[in-house]
Amino acid sequence: MSKKKKIIVMSSLVFLLALTAVLNVLLAKNRVASGDTAVATANYFSTYRSERTTTRSEELVQLDSVIALYDEGSEKYTEAVNLKMKIVGIMEKELVLETMIKSKGFADAVVSIGVDSENVNVFINSNELDTQTALSIFYCLTEEAGVDPLNIIIMPVYSQI
Repeated sequence: MSKKKKIIVMSSLVFLLALTAVLNVLLAKNRVASGDTAVATANYFSTYRSERTTTRSEELVQLDSVIALYDEGSEKYTEAVNLKMKIVGIMEKELVLETMIKSKGFADAVVSIGVDSENVNVFINSNELDTQTALSIFYCLTEEAGVDPLNIIIMPVYSQI
C-alpha cells in the first residue's frame, strides 16, 4: 500500500472516530434531558404530597398558637378551632378519595380540596384521560364522597414509576 493510500485511510478512520464521539455526546445529552423530565414528572406526586403536608403542618401550628393565645369561648379561639377541624376533615377526605381513586387501577393519584372553596382537583397518573376513566372518577367523587359535580376538576399527569 502506498503512502498516499495509508494517509487517506488513517484520515478517514480519525474522521469517523471524531464523528462517533460527537454523536455519542449529542445522544447522551438528549437522553439526560429527556430523563430529567421523566424524573421530575415521576416525583410530581410525592413532591406534591410533601409540599401539601408541610403547608398544612405550618397552618396547624399557627392555629395551635392562636388557640393557645386566646381564652376558650372567645371569638378568635372558636374561629381557630373551627378552621383547624375543617383542615383536619379536608386532610382525611383527601386521603380517602386518593385511596378510592387508586383502587380504580391508577398507579398514583393526588386529590386537593380547597379550604376556602369547595373545589376538588384530582391529578391522576395517566397518559390520557378517556371518557370512561373520567366518569369512573367523577362517579367516585360525587356518589361516594358527596362532592358537588360543578366543583370537580380531573387532570392527567403522566409519569413512569
